[in-house]
Amino acid sequence: MTYVIKGETGDWEVVIGLEVHCQVISKAKLFSGAATDFGAEPNTQVSLVDAAMPGMLPVINEECVRQAIKTGLGLKAQINTTSVFARKNYFYADLPQGYQISQFDQPIVGEGSIILDLEGGASREVGIERLHLEQDAGKSLHDQDPKRTFIDLNRTGVALMEIVSKPDMRSPEEAGAYLRKLRSIVRYLETCDGNMDQGSMRCDVNVSVRPAGSTELRTRAETKNVNSVRFVMQAIEHEAERQVGIYENGGEVVQETRLFDAQKGVTRSMRSKEHAHDYRYFPDPDLLPLTFPQSLVDEIQSSMPELPDERKARYVGDFGLSPYDAGVLVQEKDTASYFEAVANGRDAKLAANWVINNLFGVLAGRGVDITNSPVSAEHLGELIDLISDDTISGKIAKDVFDIMLETGDAPGKIVEDKGLKQITDTGAIEAAVDAAIAAGAAQVEQYRGGNEKILGWFVGQVMKATQGKANPGQVNKLLKDKLDT
Repeated sequence: MTYVIKGETGDWEVVIGLEVHCQVISKAKLFSGAATDFGAEPNTQVSLVDAAMPGMLPVINEECVRQAIKTGLGLKAQINTTSVFARKNYFYADLPQGYQISQFDQPIVGEGSIILDLEGGASREVGIERLHLEQDAGKSLHDQDPKRTFIDLNRTGVALMEIVSKPDMRSPEEAGAYLRKLRSIVRYLETCDGNMDQGSMRCDVNVSVRPAGSTELRTRAETKNVNSVRFVMQAIEHEAERQVGIYENGGEVVQETRLFDAQKGVTRSMRSKEHAHDYRYFPDPDLLPLTFPQSLVDEIQSSMPELPDERKARYVGDFGLSPYDAGVLVQEKDTASYFEAVANGRDAKLAANWVINNLFGVLAGRGVDITNSPVSAEHLGELIDLISDDTISGKIAKDVFDIMLETGDAPGKIVEDKGLKQITDTGAIEAAVDAAIAAGAAQVEQYRGGNEKILGWFVGQVMKATQGKANPGQVNKLLKDKLDT
């Protein structure tokens, strides 16, 4: 669905590009041996290199390089076996060196692409411009003291992958789908944990607007460091409306850096946007160009896990799931693994139905993820077996599931203990059917007069008589056979 902003002078469309900073999963920082654990006491994970002490030289962390290559391969991107680290010069209290070591015109990863999973099972491709490695800055704490700002350098020097998209997105929903897919890919690869609330994945949002149907790229504004998918979508909506208002009032949008106020749902100006020349980029004289053989890329490629898109295609092709259901199940690696354990050797569509429609609601209600599910994959699979072999009906299965949630017991034990086995004995069902027909002479007359919906009344009577344990298929067949003669 096209996202169009209705203005007084006509329709407008939004052009969106995202720059996502993903913290690399590694035990040490990009250029030092200091630890990277989240939540440590302030300034306890700072080496002499991180603190920019005189004479301290950076040494590249090979694991961070491997993680960047792996991520590039996951993005179906060009891997550059030669890249260059540059100094990006700016002065801020939490940047001890007075510059950030980043990559400018020769990044480690070039162009790639991401497939977005959209509503209804639709999909579309968004281009990746580049991925480069850089070191993070420290953190300024403005809320610890009324008069002073405190500096925590723990994050200084932590390895980041900055993943820059092309300006290919046209709606807040597409931007949300892009972030969810990117987070899914890096989590599958185990190159970034994707925890936006902890700051290990942060997003800069570039937005511009133009008259619908136009192909020009107008001046964009950048909203920095947005830390949730929902906030990114809100920032885009507000920023697009703001820019349309400026143009329609005869003004011009200025290139600037803005911040998103999550409480008010608005963006506000932070500073005029710097250009590349403002940072005075130049190759870092303390670091040689980063070079590695193609054999390293090939080695990493050979050990790549199955990624979300490939797994989704397998679920559609091998399991017969809809693209939508398959997309939901593969979004998180742990969810996909849980589903496969449930579906193994069973009706995959029934397994998907139970995971998506029953289990997900419980997990959301309790605020837990699938790794802490109150029902194990083994027990849910056993419940599906009991449905498939007609031991219990689908209706009784829901009651058993509720008991499983509270007790953690195996479904077979619950069915046995509570006497919930489905009645499949034809004689017992037939007796209940005969009794229902005998008690419903008026309903029999209605059925034979053409009102087939009244069959539900008979089914209800039989189920009531058998405490819901009669096999529904057998009940329906016996009723129709007897009422149609």
